[in-house]
Amino acid sequence: YRRLHAKETRLSEFNRTERRAMLGSYTKVLFVRDPFHRLIATFLQGMGISPSFSSFVQEVLDSGTHNGSAAWKPLVSLCRPCLIQYDYVVMFGFLRQELGHLLRRAGLPAGSLLPELTDSQVQWTYRWLSEQMFSELSAQQKQRLSHFYRWDLAAFPFSSSFLSD
Repeated sequence: YRRLHAKETRLSEFNRTERRAMLGSYTKVLFVRDPFHRLIATFLQGMGISPSFSSFVQEVLDSGTHNGSAAWKPLVSLCRPCLIQYDYVVMFGFLRQELGHLLRRAGLPAGSLLPELTDSQVQWTYRWLSEQMFSELSAQQKQRLSHFYRWDLAAFPFSSSFLSD
């Protein structure tokens, strides 16, 4: 495909025929993560300039979906799961088993290529962090966040997300 090796070529830059051909020839994998966990990770990595998690969340809410960073934008707006038929959707927390399956499907030895993944420990840590961070938010912020990520929560099974309530 023309421009295939161009740096950071967006899918939208290809015409419809090229997009169909490209998407039909690749195995499409989407990695998803609870949006509240994404917010926590972004805050902890210092990508927000706010001194508190609550003020960081307010910045996110004030920025909206069109002006926000890809680090916290709703996944549905970034990866278009309604338009692209992904072959696999891999949930954070199930990486070890899912990646093993993908490697086997590609004909590669899954065990030797996978890094050590401690999904259960990470999930426990994020559960604890979520409880702490969620308690810092006002009722209005909680409601607005749930609304902000409503399409992610509808598209993916984040049943244990604090935003699902």
